[in-house]
Amino acid sequence: MFRSHDQAEDLSRYEKLALPLALLFATGLWFYIDHVYLGHQLAEAAAHDSPPGIFSDFYPRWLGARELFLHRRNPYSPELTHDIQVGYYGRALDPNRPGDPKDQMAFAYPLYVVFLLAPTISFPFPALRVVVHWFFILLTALSIPLWLGAIRWRISFVATACLVALTLGSLPVVLGIKLEQLTLLVAGIVAGGALLLVSDFLVLAGILLAFATIKPHLVLLMVAWLVLWACGRYRERWRFIWSFGLTMAILFAAAEYIMPGWIGQFVKAMAAYREYTGRPVSVLAVLTTPNLGLVLSVFIVVGLAVVCWRARGTAANEPAFALVSSLVLNVTLVVIPMTSLYNQILLLPAVLLLVRHAAFLWKKDRLTQLMCIIAASLVVWPWLTASALSLAWLLLPAELVQKAWAIPLWTSLTVPLGLLLLLARLGMLTQPGVFSVSESISPHHTSAG
Repeated sequence: MFRSHDQAEDLSRYEKLALPLALLFATGLWFYIDHVYLGHQLAEAAAHDSPPGIFSDFYPRWLGARELFLHRRNPYSPELTHDIQVGYYGRALDPNRPGDPKDQMAFAYPLYVVFLLAPTISFPFPALRVVVHWFFILLTALSIPLWLGAIRWRISFVATACLVALTLGSLPVVLGIKLEQLTLLVAGIVAGGALLLVSDFLVLAGILLAFATIKPHLVLLMVAWLVLWACGRYRERWRFIWSFGLTMAILFAAAEYIMPGWIGQFVKAMAAYREYTGRPVSVLAVLTTPNLGLVLSVFIVVGLAVVCWRARGTAANEPAFALVSSLVLNVTLVVIPMTSLYNQILLLPAVLLLVRHAAFLWKKDRLTQLMCIIAASLVVWPWLTASALSLAWLLLPAELVQKAWAIPLWTSLTVPLGLLLLLARLGMLTQPGVFSVSESISPHHTSAG
């Protein structure tokens, strides 16, 4: 009895120390982005006579929606791309100037994104930026309790506050907020949809997931997994398939109504995007070679397909569903031909699951311990180094500190892969029937954390 009381006091003490530490790390990373990272970007732009831009990925989409609704202009047209560049960079980009950015800032989204942006088009953009900034902060903070509910993990208020602080102070989220990236909106929608699925609100979940397809490359695998899952028990889950399909049909039809032929122009815009951004490649291709990365990506996707097939009958409120859904989002970031850091907000459910089962993983065997150490080191590295650079900025000349601006980014490309390996290990240990591993654990361990 007394021992249990002492353990409770120890846990409470750790939680009280954890929150200030989480806030310290978050503050250090925000300071690093504001003064070291962005300071370096602005200095580089000035040195190469390159317009730095207004650092808002929201602006091209907003202007495209505004011009479409108010003046019936084609968001994909070269003329509107010119206007976007003038508003974003201060002038149109000149291909004859080697210092100019490669990103044309064209409207490279499915047209139906304008329906989400329609309420914003009457506001002046400077004032709208403030609203968007805080909306993304609040939505991302809300995604923590949404994912905690989706994976059925109840923790204390202090522990939740720590997770919120660390999430809002993580490198992908801070960059996403600074850039006003719609990835944060997609991530919030996916988190809400996951909780709705677990709560058996299948119609609302299907509608939300349809709107998440404004960034189709981020949710394609998730859509495929959830459709397969719904087909696994069609009589019970048909509402999800029909609500998703009907919402997608309405979005496509409405977009076609306001601008006939938009699909072909969107495809051309995406092809042009790949050209002027230098044919982006996947994380695996960067870490290995393009050919080997492609082979590994195919292998991983095939393995994921097998896992999803075996888990298709799982109930949404079972641990296997949360694990497979997190795995799908993690695999997405490993195989898609894009390495943008802000997309890593989709790793949040994987991180939460791994933290939840950290004690079990640590006690399993030495190989798993090593994987835990590697994954944790990759994730923690940006906080530690960003805080160190922030402290150095207060003590040393800014120009000297900015030379080390890239250090917190050193592990960024390896984080999705490190988490994927550890998450797969967790699946092998806790869901042997799904992951085809003979080793199993007791129900007591399965529900731990």
